[in-house]
Formats: sequence, structure tokens, C-alpha cells
Amino acid sequence: MQISWMEKFLQKGTEITAPVPVTTVAGTTGLGGFEVPLLKESALPSDASDLNVCFLHLLPTLEVFPLLADPKLYEPNTIDLADHSELEYWYTILSEQLPDLVDKAVASEGGNDDAKRRGDTFASAFSAHLSRLMEEPAAYAKSGLASLLELREECLREFQFVDTYRSIKKRENEASLAVLPDLLVELDSMDEETRLLTLIEGVLAANIFDWGSRACVDLYHKGTIIEIYRMSRNKMQRPWRVDDFDVFKKRMLGTSYKKMPPHKKALLFVDNSGADIVLGMLPLARELLRRGTEVVLVANSLPALNDVTAKELPDIVAEAAKYCDILRQAAEAGGLLVDAKRNTSDSSKESSSSVPLMVVENGCGSPCIDFRQVSSELAAAAKDADLVGRSFSLFDNITVDLRIYQGEVVLIELLLSADNFGRDG
Repeated sequence: MQISWMEKFLQKGTEITAPVPVTTVAGTTGLGGFEVPLLKESALPSDASDLNVCFLHLLPTLEVFPLLADPKLYEPNTIDLADHSELEYWYTILSEQLPDLVDKAVASEGGNDDAKRRGDTFASAFSAHLSRLMEEPAAYAKSGLASLLELREECLREFQFVDTYRSIKKRENEASLAVLPDLLVELDSMDEETRLLTLIEGVLAANIFDWGSRACVDLYHKGTIIEIYRMSRNKMQRPWRVDDFDVFKKRMLGTSYKKMPPHKKALLFVDNSGADIVLGMLPLARELLRRGTEVVLVANSLPALNDVTAKELPDIVAEAAKYCDILRQAAEAGGLLVDAKRNTSDSSKESSSSVPLMVVENGCGSPCIDFRQVSSELAAAAKDADLVGRSFSLFDNITVDLRIYQGEVVLIELLLSADNFGRDG
């Protein structure tokens, strides 16, 4: 009996459990093999009271995102930890997560005695920061949740944990890629309107993991985001917390009286590895490419949590392109692929135009992006973009305001927050 791609995906979930030790990889390179620039702060100050809590970005070239409406009014943090109830809540959440995070960090570095020692020291350092914030909320000046999560990434890197979720990301990508062909077949069997809604639901479902939801944390602690994906797909009920789908649909599909031209260029800000990029953003990118829109995938420059990086994306795209001629042709046009082989079993019989699929780094090494400081490559790519797509986390950039630049800019604002699960799980 034939099973659906979702059933197959859930079966794959049993293979993604706790992290396994992996060999430490010396050095890190960016796209094209060049060295990743040094971090602004190469080490924590000896006096922790002098620590500047800010967003971790990369040198040497950072610019304001050109579509940002007013950089002076912009604030990436959504949750203000000056509210003591918020601070207390997140102190509890992050403290509860710490032992599991240390286990993953140690495993990512091989699980040896040195890694264990560094893991214990990281836990002590980060716990000290949390305790100080509870005692002195203004110790690090203005601090929001995004800044606190950034502080955690700084502490991990200080103790040489460069990619804590490395092995988990690899297995989640493999599980998602295994069912991608079936998902593409299902999508291609739908009419345009149904397919567009299904694509957006897929982006939301794959991005639902929220550090503020104890239900999500508990599921992830047990080993996999597959259960989270299944749960979120079952909870796709409109209207969403932030829901601009009808505006987006009208712009994409037009009306019975007026057909709309395709967007010229779309920036898709990708987030998590696994289901998020493979079953969420890549199918959306494929739909845009099918319609003749150039697509730029924007990803972190350095690892943070289980976020996909710009360095990892070309390999993921290459695997996906084996099942899809639209992705293959666009990846070749964008320089991501050179000699990918055409798969004649691809369900889509439509040929893609020569519009490219490209990848750029955002200049960030944090779970959150500060649009006042992005890479020069991203700033250049944004100048002629007329579609910006990203699904939101709970703790950053929910209210980011982008201005019209050289034509209509459509920001797909879609949010399912912890409220969809019940914040306390």
C-alpha cells in the first residue's frame, strides 16, 4: 500500500534522536572556500560586567538593510526583558534548556574529556550571566530576548562550540530530502490557489519551533522536530496571528479581471535546517521560480542553534535539484550547480525560465537578525527586490517595517506563535 509523504516523513523521524558524537572539523570556511571573517569580539572580557550584549555579526562589511523604512525607529527585539515577569519566565526557560544544550554541544565536539570540560565551563558562564540579569536587569543596558539568545551564542563560541546542532541538522536534512519528491508530486497535483496556500502552510509548519513553548522544548528534548512539524500541520487554522496571505495571493494570482506579472526578485530569509528549508522554503522558492521570479535565499553566515547557514545551502539545493528540474535549472543559472543531472521523473513537466536561484550570507551569527547590520552582499541583493519572505519567530523582528523601493515591495508576514500551542505547553 502506498503511503503519503507525510507518513514517510514521520517514519523517518524515528531515526532522528539524540545527537551522536562527530569528528571536530578544524577551521570554518565560507562560500567559495574563503575564510569566514573574525568575530567582532574574539573573546569574552575577563571582567564579565564589561560584556557588551549585542547582536553577533561579522566583519568587515556591514550595512543597513536598504529596505528598512526607518533605521532610527527600528528595534529587532520583540520581548523586552525590562518587564520582570518576562525576564523571570525566560530565565526559567533558558535555565531548564541548559543541560540539554550542554549535552548537544559536547556531543558536537566528539564527547571527549576536553569537550566535557568546556561544556561545564560554558554552563557556568552562561548561568552566571542569567543570574546577574535576574539581580540587575539593567546590567547589560537595554536587553531584549533576542539579545539574550545572542549572548548564549557568544558564550558557546567563546568555549569553541562552533556548531552545536551539526549532527542533528544533518539527519533532519536527510529525513526531509527523502520525502521531498513525494511532496512535490502532491503540490503539482493541486490547482494554483490551493497550492499557494499549502506552500505557505508548509513554511509556517516547518518554522513553528519556538523556544517559548514548553511543549516544543519537550518534544525537541526527546529527539526530533518531526513531531513538532506534524503537530503544527494539524493546527493550520486561519486567521494566523499575523496573516497577509490574502494580499499575497491577490498579488501572486491576480483576479478574474486582471492577471498580475511575476515579481522580479524575491528575498527569502531561511531559518531552520531540516523541514523548514527543505519542505517549507525550497518548495516556495520553486513556485516563485516557476513563475519567472529570481530567488535569493538568505541565510546565516555562521551556525546558531539549528539554523541553516549559507555555507550549507548549496549542498541542500544540490540534493533537492536531483528531484526537480525547476530547482536544477535555476541553481545552475545562479551558479550553485555546475553539472547536476536532470531527473526525468520530476513530476513537473513545465520548464523553468533562466531565472537564477542564489544564496547570500546575511552577515549574522545569531538566531536573530539585526537589519541595521547586514552583509554588503545582502544589501546589494535587496536593492532591486520586490518581494521579501520570511516566517517569524516570537522574539525578533515581528514589527519590522520595510519601505517601497523601486516598485512594490511585498513582505509576507506570517506568524504562528507559542500561543498556537499554549505558551506553557
